[in-house]
Amino acid sequence: MLNIARLNSAPEIFYSLQGEGTRCGTPAVFLRLAGCNLACKWCDTKHSWGNGILCSTGDVASLIQDFNCHSLVITGGEPLLQQAALTRLLALLPVGMHVEVETNGTLCPTPELEQRINQWNISPKLIHSGNPRDKALKPEVLAHFATLPQAWFKFVVQGEEDWPAIEALNLPPQRIILMPCATTRAALENARPAVVDMCLRHRVRLGDRLHLTLWDDKKGV
Repeated sequence: MLNIARLNSAPEIFYSLQGEGTRCGTPAVFLRLAGCNLACKWCDTKHSWGNGILCSTGDVASLIQDFNCHSLVITGGEPLLQQAALTRLLALLPVGMHVEVETNGTLCPTPELEQRINQWNISPKLIHSGNPRDKALKPEVLAHFATLPQAWFKFVVQGEEDWPAIEALNLPPQRIILMPCATTRAALENARPAVVDMCLRHRVRLGDRLHLTLWDDKKGV
């Protein structure tokens, strides 16, 4: 069974455009899982923290395939809290489906799950997330992800003061993405200029959060 986030009394499985990362703008099916081991104060999906809806892996696989899309984004919450069930789910999906996992980078994937994932989108949480540093940043886990060529590291940042903490993690700079700390379209517009300056200064990629530009803070898109 998978614990799926609840949105409008239904499991949160929907078809949209990937709003972040290197595949930004790509059509994909989104599967949002319930439960998280962190509690970011600016999280825009806090509804996923609570009790979700238990669904069989077979039912979830059918719902995903009904969209007739070859890309799947597994998000949360924190998906790696449900690795065994995810592995069973992916075994029911077409081998050619492109699968991305959004994770906070505090848990290592099992070998069984790791071999089925095409792209890891890791979003380590900095001090302004409100989480204790020793709980939110796990250098040994991030070091493991850094060995995977299909892993990218997305940091929500507020300004230049965040860079020393990012730099200290010794991640591949060509796979670092900086995203403005924003949960609405207006906040994104205000926060973007400082992050653009950071990206230019440190020669890393900008992640511009397309979903906020298109749909503001609407859920399920």
